[in-house]
Amino acid sequence: MFFGKSVRSEAVQDKAATLLVTQGALVELSLSDARTVVRYMRPRRIPAGAVFIRQGEGDVDDAMLLILEGEATVEQEGMGADDSLIVSVIGPGSLLGEMAILDGEPRSATCIAATDLAVAELPRDGLRKLIKEQPEVSSRLLLAVSKRMSERLRETNRKLKSFAQLSRALQQELDATHSVNRKLLDAE
Repeated sequence: MFFGKSVRSEAVQDKAATLLVTQGALVELSLSDARTVVRYMRPRRIPAGAVFIRQGEGDVDDAMLLILEGEATVEQEGMGADDSLIVSVIGPGSLLGEMAILDGEPRSATCIAATDLAVAELPRDGLRKLIKEQPEVSSRLLLAVSKRMSERLRETNRKLKSFAQLSRALQQELDATHSVNRKLLDAE
């Protein structure tokens, strides 16, 4: 469970539930459902500079995280060992790890705390307990997570299409340049 029954912990739970139903997280959930889900989460503090999710790691800490306070960077590894690209900077109301909590596969990105973070963490065993004890709420949670992942996949597909178009245009430019160079070499 998340916190004890202190006034402060109830305020934090309310904040977490409110953030869970924002556009950056799972807007499809009702506030009542979010309050139920939050009861299965646990608090976690992450210091600035800490790598708390590492691309390629799997089965280490399969959990979905909701950022309550602070900011984190999401990075993708590049071609070299020290080559990475910041994909996004996220803050309160953002979710991380929703794919890993469902499939247990290696992490698809690296996440680094840009500032001190306060997060609410739903570990896989917490999700299992939620499914067992609150099947209706858990089914709505899983549908909301699935919808979110579907939206991200569609956005990735749009980006890939744009990249393919750009790649095609660059190839046409290279082909045209190669053709001009060939003509110049043949003219000599």
